[in-house]
Amino acid sequence: MGSQTRGPNILITGTPGTGKSTLGAELATRTGFKYVNIGDVAKLNELFDGYDDEYQCPILDEDRVLDELEDQLSAGGNIVDYHSCEFFPERWFDIVFVLRTDNTILYERLEKKGYTGKKLQDNIQCEIFQTILEEARDSYKAEIVHELPSNTPDDMESNLERIVLWMQQWSLANGCAT
Repeated sequence: MGSQTRGPNILITGTPGTGKSTLGAELATRTGFKYVNIGDVAKLNELFDGYDDEYQCPILDEDRVLDELEDQLSAGGNIVDYHSCEFFPERWFDIVFVLRTDNTILYERLEKKGYTGKKLQDNIQCEIFQTILEEARDSYKAEIVHELPSNTPDDMESNLERIVLWMQQWSLANGCAT
């Protein structure tokens, strides 16, 4: 891990609709860490490589995203939110949280976001088959990948408390304040 001056880097990942952005933004508010929503970074800096007509969304240029974030992530103290994780360098993250949501709840959330047809079905299947969890386990050391339930407001609060506690423990173990 590179020299970290402001604390650990945290990755929050999971299928679209599992609550990553809500959790990440609230965690940043509570801790003062920098919240990095990869979709927002890509939009702001036009880091796309075309458009996917089937899924009705831009295609992320992963290499340009990595270049854009290298200095910031090397400094530490970031909460990164994205629905995929395999393209991020392992050295960037001290811990990875994969949010998981019951399929019925997820279906309703995605419908409210305007997902339909193949895009909706593929994301539900992604959750059923634990695609993002397996991707995280394949991309990072097993001991830093943690699965968290994300079905209710109580789950959200419990996850926030758990992550803040982990951050405090990390800071004590690494001799810095968060």
